[in-house]
Amino acid sequence: MNLQEIDITTPEHVHLKFKIAGIGSRATAQIIDWIILGLLNFTIFFISIKVNKSFLGEIEGFTNYFWAIVIILFFILTWGYFAFFEFFNSGRTIGKWLVGIRVIQDNGQLITFMSSFIRNLLRIVDFLPGMYLLGILMIFFHSKHKRVGDLVAGTVVIYERKRKKRKKNAFQKEMEKRNIQTGRMELDDWSRKKIGAREWAILRTYMERRQTLGTVEREKLTIKVASVLFPLIQVEFEGKPYVEVEKDLLALYMVLREDWEF
Repeated sequence: MNLQEIDITTPEHVHLKFKIAGIGSRATAQIIDWIILGLLNFTIFFISIKVNKSFLGEIEGFTNYFWAIVIILFFILTWGYFAFFEFFNSGRTIGKWLVGIRVIQDNGQLITFMSSFIRNLLRIVDFLPGMYLLGILMIFFHSKHKRVGDLVAGTVVIYERKRKKRKKNAFQKEMEKRNIQTGRMELDDWSRKKIGAREWAILRTYMERRQTLGTVEREKLTIKVASVLFPLIQVEFEGKPYVEVEKDLLALYMVLREDWEF
């Protein structure tokens, strides 16, 4: 195996391959994030000075409490920024998004809030003895480019999969022939989080089996798969003609394959 790649087999026996992000891309993303945080902190500090001078300067004994609140706000913003974006933006801070990398769990699934919280809380350790030295050394020497936070939280940073133009396969030709557009199944990041490795394995197995089934069996399998997947992403299917439900599943597969097929 290439030292820059990692093979993951999920509990549902879904085989995934990811390219591990190296120290250069991670450092670039980190610099971008710290610039953004620096600008935010400077803005808060500047506004705080104005507020203190204009409104609070004459209130005896309140200034110390005010600056204590501001310091706590700095801490929450600095450490909460990474956890917030990684959880709500599918493992990507603004810096990671611009560079094209993301954080996932060791089992290949999207990062949980607890994993993100732990890995970012331990930045305090990775900063030791200063200037992020321990974190840099860990990323450089570890086979999976993990820092201490990644080891404890069970996470790994990977490159986003670049979307390349492919030759049309039989499935894509079917999509065109039946005039099925991926736009009929638009998913936000929150909905994508609900589709884990188990759900993807069900959908992929359905795609592989449906052409080998007779009409009755195919219709039953389509409704069964839809009853498992669609409630998770809040897509109505009851009362819909079987053909339309099948089209929705095909569109869902097209949307999700870019996340799961590496």
